Amino acid sequence: MFGIGKNIIEGAFNTTGDLAGSVINAGGNIADQISNIGGKKIKGKVILMRSNVLDFTEFHSNLLDNFTELLGGGVSIQLISATQTSALESRGKVGKKAFLERWLTSIPPLFAGESVFQVSITWEDGFGFPGAFFIRNGHTSEFFLKSLTLEDVPGVGSVHFDCNSWVYPSGRYKKDRIFFANNTYLPSDTPNPLRKYREEELLTLRGDGTGERKEWDRIYDYDIYNDISEPGDGRPILGGSQFPYPRRGRTGRPRERKDSNYESRLSVVSGLNIYVPRDENFGHLKLSDFLGFALKSLVSTVQPALLNIVNITRPGGEFDKFQDVHNLYEGGLPVPLNVFRNLTKDFTPPMFQELLRTESDQRFLKFSPPQVVKHDKSAWLTDEEFAREMLAGVNPLIIRGLEEFPPKSKLDPKLYGDQHSKISEEDIKFGLEGLTVAEALNQKKLYILDHHDALMPYLRKINSTKTKAYATRTLLLLKDDGTLKPLVIELSLPHPQGDQFGANSKQYFPAEEGVQKSIWQLAKAYVVVNDAGYHQLISHWLNTHAVQEPFVIATHRQLSVLHPIHKLLVPHYKDTMFINAFARQVLVNGDGLLEQTHFQSKYAMELSSHVYKEWNFLEQALPADLIKRGVAVEDASSPHGLKLLIEDYPFAVDGLEIWSTIKTWVTNYCSLYYKDDNAIRNDVELQSWWKEAREKGHADKKNETWWPKLQNFNELVEACTTIIWISSALHAAVNFGQYPYGGFIPNRPTISRRHMPEVGSAEYKELESKPEKAYLKTVNSMLQTLLGVSLIEILSRHASDEVYLGQRDSIKWTSDKDAIERFEKFGKDMYDVESRIIERNKDGNLKNRSGPVNVPYTLLLPSSTEGLTGRGIPNSISI
Repeated sequence: MFGIGKNIIEGAFNTTGDLAGSVINAGGNIADQISNIGGKKIKGKVILMRSNVLDFTEFHSNLLDNFTELLGGGVSIQLISATQTSALESRGKVGKKAFLERWLTSIPPLFAGESVFQVSITWEDGFGFPGAFFIRNGHTSEFFLKSLTLEDVPGVGSVHFDCNSWVYPSGRYKKDRIFFANNTYLPSDTPNPLRKYREEELLTLRGDGTGERKEWDRIYDYDIYNDISEPGDGRPILGGSQFPYPRRGRTGRPRERKDSNYESRLSVVSGLNIYVPRDENFGHLKLSDFLGFALKSLVSTVQPALLNIVNITRPGGEFDKFQDVHNLYEGGLPVPLNVFRNLTKDFTPPMFQELLRTESDQRFLKFSPPQVVKHDKSAWLTDEEFAREMLAGVNPLIIRGLEEFPPKSKLDPKLYGDQHSKISEEDIKFGLEGLTVAEALNQKKLYILDHHDALMPYLRKINSTKTKAYATRTLLLLKDDGTLKPLVIELSLPHPQGDQFGANSKQYFPAEEGVQKSIWQLAKAYVVVNDAGYHQLISHWLNTHAVQEPFVIATHRQLSVLHPIHKLLVPHYKDTMFINAFARQVLVNGDGLLEQTHFQSKYAMELSSHVYKEWNFLEQALPADLIKRGVAVEDASSPHGLKLLIEDYPFAVDGLEIWSTIKTWVTNYCSLYYKDDNAIRNDVELQSWWKEAREKGHADKKNETWWPKLQNFNELVEACTTIIWISSALHAAVNFGQYPYGGFIPNRPTISRRHMPEVGSAEYKELESKPEKAYLKTVNSMLQTLLGVSLIEILSRHASDEVYLGQRDSIKWTSDKDAIERFEKFGKDMYDVESRIIERNKDGNLKNRSGPVNVPYTLLLPSSTEGLTGRGIPNSISI
């Protein structure tokens, strides 16, 4: 069932070379062990994990390992002195080999899959402080080395090495693996005996930019997005002057035969084997956490089954009424028993539970009820909830203060003609509650959700597919009770005679009854389709996942593990390269899941490149973003130095607390190592890191004048705070609410399949007589709904081994006690932030905190349990 026999054979072939090397080395290891008998010893404790606790096929390696252990093979360690050099060169002195000894079963492991081993190391007088060690893996398969702790080191006491790295058989490496003690040094402060080791390790991680990467490689390098589509499919390569884009990790896979500018793609079946440096792909302890597996299964197995299920249960593939959608959460889909068993015969039991959510053989795809319809099935239809989700939903990053009326376009009129809004004062005066437009503007009462300029340049192309969308503008009034009231929605299309003739625009207004109410609901749906597509491709994918990967790569290439900024940032990079690589394989690729489930269709990634042209690193900082969008102004007397113009703005209120808490931690930490600006300017690794992140990682933006120069303490703090904010709180805000709000597709449709019906048409008559059916035939089809909901349910889950903001996965991440104390304060401060958010959610005067749907704003609560919780800020972009 798991393909064990096939994998054993393949595994045996894969390990043959490692076995031969292990047997050859065994004799030498025995000699080394004999030579180490006698002399003073110090004890050490090594914690490691075997290659994967989920791997059902690994016992072929265990059998081979047992054989080589009898010959004296295994794992050897050699200490490196940080204070004494060898006789012939300035490198730290290398001690004698020591071998892992018995498995310490008396010491319980902290986590499942861990093993604790003892090592006895011959201690030479005058060796000095052990600042690093070499390790050689004589086994036939890799293991995950968590840590080495030395006890009773003469003159020192305990020395800890926080390793957290995969170690492959020694034959896979050109040099022995090296690990450093958990001390922190700026480059200029590094003990002389360790300097060359520090420099050489960085050279190893950079590689030489050639060749195809193998799974045991540890090389970080850059490449363009030439791996998400195939030649001739109409999708461009992203990266370069025409289609600028952040860089991704290089794999070195062979080029396509049809066009060597494209990198060859992996098949879906082998999709989990896409290269990222091995330490960026740890894997998880539980099958339910293994989200890459779930995504691959969704593409290769579940999607075809969904198509068959839809054809069987509902020919035509349409929902007729909202209750049909509710039934997905209340009972699932009824499927004939023989059909169900035939469709699912290849699924393993864990896949039943995680992907199909079936409780019996005759109910299929019973989803968890999304929070937005859990307490009230129809509250999502209200105008108040429609507006509230712009402040407290899954995409609270777009709403802006209206600066001029009518709204103006920034598109080039030479290319696109007149794209300014055609909304008049007459259109909205009855909704202004006695104010004139000028008064409302002056009092900061008018706001806009504006997707017009971002989408219009691509709308003609997008509508040439099955999509039928608009570019939308929504004007809103800030009421005295702090809520927003929609005033008008403008739906625009490119002029039929050509872009240069401007936009064809039409306005729609709130209505409470009759067909006008149904038309208004459709107008809101077109707005949400814009917002959902922009959210997934821009707010989520581009502005968190894609823009962070260059910083991940640059950090590992230019900042040693000994560097304080490496230690500060690396927890916020966990799994990001892996999930991005996997996204390029099944999510953002041509004909991938996002193209199939979002209105941009085949132009999705090209459109994200168009938007990246305006990306500015400085504006990713939350205070700068709020000021730019005209929803806040600088005010020294207000908390965090900002006054929110919409006081009850849950994302902004909670976000500013978290931003300030992160910034305080970064400031306190960096001040331990940088006593003045000269220390920053003279830090060669830091300057190389920032230069490379700009010039190679974001190569298409390298000439932008807004980049910080990183020449002073404030610039360093702001840059690091921004990187941590994007990886943690910003990603959490736009990711983990996807299922709570979008799991009920009518509330967050991602596709529109037909335009607003014209008066007198059959579609208009259907809208009059069967408004729910007309609505559902306009947005996602049944198959698109099932596929989309399956996808965002996977994306909205927390793993059981997630590490949240204010936490570390190791309490010994540094030997610096001051840094530990300041981090502990950061953790306490995050706990206090969480308590204040919970109290705000209880305040009935803050109407935007829960809204008509009674869903408290919890997306920026720092902590969470595993699963589908709608809360929690992981340290990193790990899904």
